[in-house]
Amino acid sequence: MTGNAKDLPALEALLNTPNIMSLIRQFSRSETVTALRNSLAELRSDIVAGKQTVLPEFDSSEFSQAIAEQIKADRTPSLRTVINATGVIIHTNLGRSPMASHAIQAMQDVAIAPSNLEFDLATGKRGSRHSHIERLICHLTGAQAAVVVNNCAAAVLLSLVATSAGKSVVASRGELIEIGGSYRLPDVIVQSGAVLREVGTTNKTRLSDYEAAIDETTAVLLKSHTSNFRIVGFTSSPKRQDLAKLADEKEVMLIEDLGSGVLIDLSPFGLGDEPVVADIISSGVDLVMFSGDKLLGGPQAGIIAGKRHLIAQLKSHPLMRAVRIDKVSLAGLEATLRLYLPPHDPLKEIPVLAMLSAPLAEIAARGANLARELKGAGISNVSVEEAIAQVGAGALPERGLPSVAVSCEIDGISADQLTAHLRAAKTPVIGRIERGRVLLDMRTIRDSDVPAIVAAFQAVIAG
Repeated sequence: MTGNAKDLPALEALLNTPNIMSLIRQFSRSETVTALRNSLAELRSDIVAGKQTVLPEFDSSEFSQAIAEQIKADRTPSLRTVINATGVIIHTNLGRSPMASHAIQAMQDVAIAPSNLEFDLATGKRGSRHSHIERLICHLTGAQAAVVVNNCAAAVLLSLVATSAGKSVVASRGELIEIGGSYRLPDVIVQSGAVLREVGTTNKTRLSDYEAAIDETTAVLLKSHTSNFRIVGFTSSPKRQDLAKLADEKEVMLIEDLGSGVLIDLSPFGLGDEPVVADIISSGVDLVMFSGDKLLGGPQAGIIAGKRHLIAQLKSHPLMRAVRIDKVSLAGLEATLRLYLPPHDPLKEIPVLAMLSAPLAEIAARGANLARELKGAGISNVSVEEAIAQVGAGALPERGLPSVAVSCEIDGISADQLTAHLRAAKTPVIGRIERGRVLLDMRTIRDSDVPAIVAAFQAVIAG
């Protein structure tokens, strides 16, 4: 049949053909109707554009099979697991930190059965979801009290709303950060109902700048960890201890938005610029907020730790209910935090820390193995080379990690085309392109990922 828009059949006529009626029984009428409408619209567009000169046989099994494939594609889950071969360990677009098996099991356990989320087993009365994890956080950080909400942005907002609404917040210009998703700290301060008072300059803020800005309206001195950028050269900022002393003398609060948040010292791995939460608490900060799904290695969460009377103020605030953590994330966070306690070794059992601390020899061996497997599968243009991985998610900017990458090329296929093919694989493989070649960084690839990577390349060769 020639390609003419007026020759396209009516939807109702297609629905009455035997093959399409079979699809309705196999799937549903609504799904079949949607797929048919999409198909007819695409055909009409192609005809108008001159791309379609011959129409399909609408009563054929080939046409109905194409409709069936479209319905199956629509039924495929949108959120899928992928292989992170980018070398960015905490990749925000790829779901940030992978979680430990202990955490996954804990999340599954509370998801499939009732739990004592807000039930006190000892008294038989209503309990608090905060009680399950507070003592654990305090033990690991040295804080007097703690509470958890659904992410770090919510932690910052709740802390400011509960302590500073209608008052002023003093913050350094060099720390008024913007992170991914257009999250701007000044906007959050405004949303909290507080008035922002900027002090200092982009590169230099002195203790005297904070002191001069404090008046009868001041509630908080806000410090923010510049986790996603770094200012170098002619710079200075006051020490936390000095800010804490000033806040105490002036009877205002010192609050720190730490962003990522790490519970152990990473300096043995060349990553000593990220402050440990316990050190921040011991310096005299009243409240510190940090993430659960970055360097900590757990699920999405915003952890607030600090002085007991301030945490109590946060717990009782009306906004708490809107930002509280859910039971599944709470279970995963508790299980992750327990991996920081003996006899566990967080550097081995928490995936993000294992990737950060993995010896280069181990990564190189994994790269050599992948290269052998790819060559055995018919990919001849493969090499192993030195590379630089990144922590990611705004943590430790400009601080790369030595790594090893497998470089892959296929004749007749550009690097852009190859990465597109790999993204379309049954298990998508997300790599990076450098100097016109596709690199698979082995610091973020697990041994268990290798078979799926090989299968993805084999599918590319097969066409």
